[in-house]
Amino acid sequence: MLLLSTPFMLFSSTLLAGTLISISSSSWFMAWLGLELNLLSFIPLITSKENTFSSEAALKYFLIQALGSATLLASVTMLFLFKASPNILILCSLTLKMGAAPLHFWLPTIMQGMSWQNCIILMTAQKVAPIVLISYILSPQTSLLIMLISMLSALLGGLGGLNQTLLRKLMAYSSINHMAWMLAAILVKTNLWVHYIFTYTVISISLVNLLNFNQAFHIKHLTNPPCSQLNKVIMFLSLFSLGGLPPFLGFLPKMSVIKDLINQELLLLAFVLAMSALITLFYYVRLSIMALTLAAPKTSQNINYINHSASTTTLVNLLPLLFPMIMMIPL
Repeated sequence: MLLLSTPFMLFSSTLLAGTLISISSSSWFMAWLGLELNLLSFIPLITSKENTFSSEAALKYFLIQALGSATLLASVTMLFLFKASPNILILCSLTLKMGAAPLHFWLPTIMQGMSWQNCIILMTAQKVAPIVLISYILSPQTSLLIMLISMLSALLGGLGGLNQTLLRKLMAYSSINHMAWMLAAILVKTNLWVHYIFTYTVISISLVNLLNFNQAFHIKHLTNPPCSQLNKVIMFLSLFSLGGLPPFLGFLPKMSVIKDLINQELLLLAFVLAMSALITLFYYVRLSIMALTLAAPKTSQNINYINHSASTTTLVNLLPLLFPMIMMIPL
């Protein structure tokens, strides 16, 4: 478990500084510099003496991000010679760095070697800088490619999680699916993706906090976690919110994205995103049914306590029920 030690605080602050440098820079070189600072700050956070697979995950992450950074730096220098093709190369390098399809192959395997705390950083904070930089290169040439990347991420993120039994890989495919919604939000309205990633971050933290507390890494760990049935129900309410099931919090940004896509007549993209959301909801429901109905008597634990600190954060998913007027807030 990550402690609030001096190295952790140092690398966390430089990771945040790298993201801020990238999104606020006025040149591509400074944006690349911020991405490199972000990368070199995250690698020490990945490595852990308690997890034997963390070194392998850190090495894989470094190689993939170095390839993306090299492609970005090479394509930026081509801006002096060409106009359209460097933007496409920049988009491909940023797609690789944030793990969107079809360059998503590294994300599930790397997340499998991380702790839950590092997984939440990789799923949320590490996506901000590449998505902001993608919004800077929106053009008629790149919009079609972004739409294709969004549809591929939605389909592969949904279908990839169907046969997963490892929870960290399942959350990785869920993250790929949510990146499709963020890219679609960039296409229709620049500030809509900010609402989406903020909501996604809050829901993911509430869910990962419970999974980390129960030390759940496999589907079978959910059948008999050391907690009560109420804690299980709270955990799966977070899963349904992450899938966008109404009336939970995760439904609001997806509804806004679908509404704007329809207003701009991007019906095919809206259809693909909606169908992929149903696929993700299917394996979330499958997880819930297995955990709530299956229990082996030999391994069941008669521990009926609730981690209130972990469970309280999940109440944010019930905001639309507690405050119905939040549904009327324009995003």
